[in-house]
Amino acid sequence: MCTAISFRMGEHYFGRTLDLDKGFGEQVVITPRCFPFLFRKMGRTDKHFAIIGMAAVVEGYPLYYEGTNEAGLSVAGLNFPGNACYFPFCEEKDNVTPYELIPWLLGQCKTVPQAEALLRKTSLLDESFRADYPLTPLHWLVSDRVGSIVVESTKDGLFIYDNPLGVMTNNPPFTEQVSALSRYANLSCENPTNSFLEKFSIRPYSNGLGAIGLPGDWSSSSRFARTVFAKEHSVCGDSEAECVSQFFHVMGSVQVSRGAVRMDNGNFDMSLYTSCCNTDKGIYYYKTYENQSISAVRLFAENLDREKLKTFPLQNELSITYQN
Repeated sequence: MCTAISFRMGEHYFGRTLDLDKGFGEQVVITPRCFPFLFRKMGRTDKHFAIIGMAAVVEGYPLYYEGTNEAGLSVAGLNFPGNACYFPFCEEKDNVTPYELIPWLLGQCKTVPQAEALLRKTSLLDESFRADYPLTPLHWLVSDRVGSIVVESTKDGLFIYDNPLGVMTNNPPFTEQVSALSRYANLSCENPTNSFLEKFSIRPYSNGLGAIGLPGDWSSSSRFARTVFAKEHSVCGDSEAECVSQFFHVMGSVQVSRGAVRMDNGNFDMSLYTSCCNTDKGIYYYKTYENQSISAVRLFAENLDREKLKTFPLQNELSITYQN
């Protein structure tokens, strides 16, 4: 369970929730331009765009959950169980494993069209990072400040869909998610007019009645509809603080509280973190489940011409301000 959005509010913002029952040592990671990426089948790259995002670093390798590069291109991988399919080595394609896809795209592409051109030559290789890190079934949201695409590798091949909504969750496949929005075509942020009984006065008893029928559960299709509604009806100020605050409010509509979703293993899904990256400024903001204060890491405050990763442990301890 995860939700990702691309959002223009003057500047461009990109982020996601990570909804799992436990973390895997994730932290904010800056990969500088000279970090040596050794790809499973595509050789070694010593020069690439710098990247900032959330990752688990294993054996010195950043396994990115989502990231943004210095040119403003962003990619997030979200769970896609039952539909994701990866393939054996293909001679005619660039063979990239799913865990390599984010650095593969962000390392060399500035825009969505460049990423799409690269993806059309790419096959996702069915090889895991190592035996105790099995491949996660994923699909991806790729965004820049102009537009977004969704990338889904299924048994029928790799598909790329234009995504004018800038929203992605999990199952079902993206085209089905969009089709299902038709059931909410009558919803509005305005109070409804009386079309039920023309001869009888029916007055709204509360604000918000125009959105009755908007799903409030935690299923991926419901989160998709709820996020699209919240994003498309968002009203925001012009300052960076207002935009970041608004982004987290929109994402707050789909954050999962511990206990609301019990998994088959008996554990509970929850929103371990919510991220928001100003892709124009290279500022990565985040909240964690335990700490709802906003923390930030600045890409361009670091030396980006070095080779070594720069990591920032998550600020998980809640800080409460007492006013008396």
